[in-house]
Amino acid sequence: MEFVYLAGILLSLLAAGFWAVHNLAVRIATAGTGVADAITVVMVTNVAIVAPAAVVFHYPDYGLSVPSTGAFIAAGVTGLLLGRICLFRGIRTVGASRTTPVVAASTLVSAVLAVWFLDETLPPARIVGIILIVGGIAIISWLMATDDGAAPSFREVGAALSFPLGAALFIGVEPIFVRFGLDAGTPVLVGLTVMSITALVGYLLYRRLRGDVIRIPAPGRVRRWYVVAGVASTLGLTTYFAALEAAPVVIVIPILQLSPLLVIVAAAIFLPESLERVTWKLGMAAVLVIIGATLVSLTG
Repeated sequence: MEFVYLAGILLSLLAAGFWAVHNLAVRIATAGTGVADAITVVMVTNVAIVAPAAVVFHYPDYGLSVPSTGAFIAAGVTGLLLGRICLFRGIRTVGASRTTPVVAASTLVSAVLAVWFLDETLPPARIVGIILIVGGIAIISWLMATDDGAAPSFREVGAALSFPLGAALFIGVEPIFVRFGLDAGTPVLVGLTVMSITALVGYLLYRRLRGDVIRIPAPGRVRRWYVVAGVASTLGLTTYFAALEAAPVVIVIPILQLSPLLVIVAAAIFLPESLERVTWKLGMAAVLVIIGATLVSLTG
């Protein structure tokens, strides 16, 4: 049992690292460009990696049923489609080091939904965690308002934060659907395949309805970073669900909250200030959000 828990911890650490790489790659790739092509390439990469693996490893019984398929389709729409759109736009608008800590509030969303739908309790430590999450996000909002020495309105700050907060909402909803799908007996890779295909089809349909030209960027530096983001997100999803199979949620989720700290540290070391400005105040605000998310996860 201890070996299984250790495997879960290691997989969780890998997942946190992969998500940090994903967010930084998105930031680099979308600097000065839109996010539409980035989302397309990442989604195509997800399907290209996960679908063949699911076919090979789970043939001929894929463990799909109507309830599990519906659950994973819903997870694909909320987390991989809507959540990813908000995440990418947030990273491009306010940066990876500001978006990622706010998205850590998805733990709060998951906790509230668990109380609502699964009849879980809300102990005092979890309430403290909620206060820390809200306070950390408020500080990040204030830092965004004073970064450039200007004094934008609350409406401007709210608009800038709408994408990170939207990502936190949609990504927080996703695990509820995933849990339903896994409990119905569908293997992880099969569920991820359904989610990935749903997200890709939904996004391509959305772009076609808008009249956008759907294209894969020409070979070059930008597309390489898109592919890095796609591979990292695929590995992050896979190791995350594998960790949940090996260890309890209360062990896995807090470790995943290391991702924002990894993003901030890596951004401070590797990214130029013109692309990503990281301050110690921002780091402290991120720590508050992460501690809050950890308290929400650990108490149950």
